[in-house]
Parts: sequence; C-alpha cells; structure tokens
Amino acid sequence: MRAISTFYVEKNQINDKNITVIGDDVNHIKNVLRHRIGDKIDICDNEGSRYFTEVESFFDDRIILHILGKTSVTTEMKTCVTLYQGLPKADKLDLIVQKCTELGVAEIVPVITDRVIVKINDSNRVNKVERWKKIASEAAKQSGRQKIPVVQDIQKLENVVENLSKYDIVIVPYENECEHTLKTELRALNGNNQNIAVVIGPEGGFSDKDIEVLVRNSNVRLVSLGKRILRTETAGIATVAMIMYEYEL
Repeated sequence: MRAISTFYVEKNQINDKNITVIGDDVNHIKNVLRHRIGDKIDICDNEGSRYFTEVESFFDDRIILHILGKTSVTTEMKTCVTLYQGLPKADKLDLIVQKCTELGVAEIVPVITDRVIVKINDSNRVNKVERWKKIASEAAKQSGRQKIPVVQDIQKLENVVENLSKYDIVIVPYENECEHTLKTELRALNGNNQNIAVVIGPEGGFSDKDIEVLVRNSNVRLVSLGKRILRTETAGIATVAMIMYEYEL
C-alpha cells in the first residue's frame, strides 16, 4: 500500500469539495512521488485543520484533490513557543530548525548577538532564510505537524528585544546563572503561560552586554540547563524538549 503523503496549502486553495495544489508541490506529487488518480493525500491548511483527500485530476500547473473528510484534531503544542537562536557557524542552524520543528516550535528567529561571528550580507541572507524555510517545511511533513513553523529573517538582538514584552515569559539559558533552573521556572508557571520565547546564545554564549539588554524586560528569566555547558546547537533543542515534556506529556 502506498504511504499517504502530507502537503500544505493556503486557505484560498480550498473550497467545499476540492483542494487545488499549485507550485512546486505539483511536480513533487506527479514526478517524484508518482501519485496517480485515486491516491490518498493529506492536506494541512496551516491553521490547524487536516483534510483527507484523493487525487481527482492532473493538469500541467495544478492538481485537483477531492475532499473525503476533515479533522481539527491537532498535533500542535498548546503552548506557543518561539525560538530566538543566536546565529551559529556553518550549517548548525539547519539541524536546529529541523529538530525544533519536530518538537513543535511555532516560530524560529535567527538572531545576531554580540558574539556572533558569521558574516551575513544581502545575497547570502536571502538564500539562508529560504533554505531554513524549506527545512522547516520538510520537517513538519515528516513529523505529521499541521502547521509549518514561521522562519523569520535574520534580526539583531537590539531589534528583537522590542518584541519580547508580548510573551508571557522569556526563557534565557545562561551558563552563569546558578540560582534558577529551567525546571523550577517551568514548574512555577503551572502551564498557565501559553506564549513562551526561548532565547539562545551563539558559540561563545551571551556577552555581558547581551544580558544587560535582555534583562531590561521584566518577563525575562535567566535559567540554568544543568551542570554541563551545552553547545548552541544543543541548547535550543534541549530547552524546547523540556518545555514540551513539562506542558504536553
């Protein structure tokens, strides 16, 4: 039996009976997966609904799917988690985007902090962000999510700080924090906070200047992740996994 594929569409591609698939997914469905008339395909609308469909007809630029059913049962986390990730070297952010998508983050924002050493210019910025968006899309499909995380453009910490007040709490893992742990902070919340930001430093961690900028927000909590210092590509994944464990399992 052929495995059921999952794809994502916009709301305007859906009507009462049919869904129209357009863009790159047309080639992927026809020529890569080699789906045929009558094959089953799951469609998510990025708003929490999943549609069960079968292929009705093929055209050069579109595929028409017939809707068999719909469910609003969600695979998404009840707690909305945004990851602000200090920009790491090489392709480490590829792994971070992939794994944090699997774990359920709603949004990922690459951030330039004081100790970021990666050189970003206009030409490679666009290519990098598009690559991360594609990785998030593929990871969402693989993990059965109903929404693809939003991957934002690269931003400076000074600009990010202006948006932190909109979160119920901002978790900042910091190697010099000894008193407060992530566990104690999450337990104190009792699952009442539905909008959480996690801010992770790059290689070399946060500078004193970064921390000074961050703690100006009253909802920022500096926390320890344990006795060992985690790499930047580990810290975000570990933090999101702990949040998922505390509030979802």
